[in-house]
Amino acid sequence: MKRLNEIFDTEYDTMIKDIKTSSKDINEGDLFVCIMGFNVDRHDYAKEAVEKGAKALVVKRYLEDIDVPQIKVDDPNKELINIVTKFYDYPSKKMKMVGATGTDGKTTTTTIIYQLLNHLSKAGYLGTNGVKCPTYEDKSNNTTPTAEHLHRIFYNFVNEDCKYTVMECGSEGLSQGRCETIEFDYSIFTNLTHEHLNWHKTMENYFDAKAILFRQTKKDGYSIINIDDEYGKKMAAESNGNVVYYGKDEEADYRFSDVEIFNDHTKFKLRFDNKTYDMEIPLLGLFNVYNTTAALALITKAGYTIEEVSPFFKELFIDGRMNPIELGQDYKVIVDYAHTPNGYLNLFEFTKTLKTRKTIIVAGSAGERDATKRPTMGTILVEHADHVIFTYEDPRTEDPSDIIDQMTSEVMDKKDKWEKIVDRHEAIKKAINMAEAGDMVLILGKGNETYETIGKEKIYFNDEEEARNALKERLGL
Repeated sequence: MKRLNEIFDTEYDTMIKDIKTSSKDINEGDLFVCIMGFNVDRHDYAKEAVEKGAKALVVKRYLEDIDVPQIKVDDPNKELINIVTKFYDYPSKKMKMVGATGTDGKTTTTTIIYQLLNHLSKAGYLGTNGVKCPTYEDKSNNTTPTAEHLHRIFYNFVNEDCKYTVMECGSEGLSQGRCETIEFDYSIFTNLTHEHLNWHKTMENYFDAKAILFRQTKKDGYSIINIDDEYGKKMAAESNGNVVYYGKDEEADYRFSDVEIFNDHTKFKLRFDNKTYDMEIPLLGLFNVYNTTAALALITKAGYTIEEVSPFFKELFIDGRMNPIELGQDYKVIVDYAHTPNGYLNLFEFTKTLKTRKTIIVAGSAGERDATKRPTMGTILVEHADHVIFTYEDPRTEDPSDIIDQMTSEVMDKKDKWEKIVDRHEAIKKAINMAEAGDMVLILGKGNETYETIGKEKIYFNDEEEARNALKERLGL
């Protein structure tokens, strides 16, 4: 808690318990910041916020008939990050900050780092798979939470004695300034491929949003860059810190080679500082060699050794990635989060090494997101499967049938290889019921997420649970 005059240059000494930007979240004693969105002006909800207990407002324009202090600023949206940073006592400065960005690989890379660091120190994680440290958990609706939520999380991490925060930095969150006051000790770039152009419009804008993370890296910090990606060296040029490259290229500071992929583990050699290490991880596929190498580059730059962390490799697990559903059936059922063209290609690069008969895929494309990638996604799916069932995936306010039609627009001459089942529950059930001995069913797009956004509401839905229930029904369990 802080008094209003500890946050602003004002005579008001009103006690403030928390910072909120949604009137729905207001509790007694909160400060309500009237930010403005594309379709919503929170000034319109100020009275409701006060009725629910807000003790002060931050406004762009003074509001009449409101009997609480109003702090007028030029731009509440821009001022929000400074308000919450000060309110929570600059928590990001009290930990080592690790940020990862890229189209694919953020979640896996940050999760590996989080898991390994917690064997060596104490770390918090926030990103696609929620908010957690060994002694605290929270929820987040965004890869990179809004500013007031983000710094509240940092504050809680500090109170839980975390020495590191490991976070995914999404391009939209970066471009909206949610990370603006954070100085990163370590930044990671995984890759950059076609995605989020509904928001950024061009690849140049998308790149520039990602580059914010590297400009905010401390001068004595490290930027760990995928040298094999076509944007790698360009991103390195944006870094304010020391650049470290990883990949299979000979120029890489952390160079992997001799990759061997098996059904339940992956082996490779990792060379850095003139030493070569034999690596074995329970994560599958070449893309996970990249993710693990990036993670190990950070771990060693943080002052730890491969020998210190290698005993914990066998415990690595990425929730929502290549999760097998096994109830004794004689075919594979795998749930995975892949939802981008590049994510598909990485996944299929691995699955083609598995000994399977037919591949059956369930997949869709999110509504109100980058529609230009949908035909490419549909083409990739059909090219890499024996049968595809196109279905909804967070359609939001778009018609899910229209989304599927866009995905299949370039494969109309291959209609024998795909079908359209809009209801995702029925699509998963159909895929599992049509599988035969030796086949593989891939359910893509949602991973371990527990919701679908239909219209403006979220409903409970979990692909793993749906697959398990369909299997139980088919197997009579």
